[in-house]
Amino acid sequence: MQQTLTPVRVMRALGPLAWIGPAIVLIGVVVVWPVVVMIQSSFLKISRFGVVQGANGTDNYTKLFAEPDFAGVMFRSLVWVVAVVSITVVLSLALAQLFNQRFPGRRFARWALIAPWAASVLMTAIIFKWMLDPEVGLINMILHKVGVLDALGGADADPLGNASTAMPWLVFVAVFVSLPFTTYALLAGLSAIPADVYEAAKMDGASKLRTYWSITLPLLRPALTVAALINVMNVFNSFPIIWAMTHGQPGYSTATSTIFMYILKGSDIGESAAMSVVNFGMVIILTVIFLRVSKWRTEVR
Repeated sequence: MQQTLTPVRVMRALGPLAWIGPAIVLIGVVVVWPVVVMIQSSFLKISRFGVVQGANGTDNYTKLFAEPDFAGVMFRSLVWVVAVVSITVVLSLALAQLFNQRFPGRRFARWALIAPWAASVLMTAIIFKWMLDPEVGLINMILHKVGVLDALGGADADPLGNASTAMPWLVFVAVFVSLPFTTYALLAGLSAIPADVYEAAKMDGASKLRTYWSITLPLLRPALTVAALINVMNVFNSFPIIWAMTHGQPGYSTATSTIFMYILKGSDIGESAAMSVVNFGMVIILTVIFLRVSKWRTEVR
């Protein structure tokens, strides 16, 4: 028997739109539309003042891929993401395990961990830049006092002006600001693991290492996947830390694809838009690879 669409049925069917409609509009305006404009701009010839001068075909991409620093920037971006995310996850696993235990001052320690997360990333980067100043920086003064700078070539060593030392310091600052969120995400995952699971493992004679490897890590996989995935996207698109501390210098030795994109904007907006599209594609590829490797659909049994 065929049912007729009465006004009541239509209103009932459209009812959920009142709840999900604003979210759909927000996603469309904030996410989808900028992506569409970005892709369109990558095929246009645009002056440095933002005036569209007509279609440019694939010339922006051809010019981008012909940049002598493009390959190095992309490789450095991958190293940047892998280094920061890997170190952050490993340290966060240890910190989450520590903060999941009961010890005097645990509440204060948890509050202290929030500080790097609550502070502005740009402010944190600027503070570390000041502390690494070759003349009056606190870190440099300490390293000079203990004789480290003398061993590395003199008291006027500039950690952020030297290509061999600038990138490790940038990774350190990125890990420093990423630790709080990742640790708390993993801590929430640890808190959700039932205590009776550990009791059963203890009764079966499992060692602490075996319990952690066979019970804690598998049950922590959902929280670990979410934390690592968010870190991958944030770190790949990270801008304030590198720009505030080195501007991608010396040369392009500390520039990632996001910094390179911003630098290109000053001379060729169309080429910069092409770099934006490449960045967007890289984020999607890295996300898909990570989800495949982590086997996020696999249920813990």
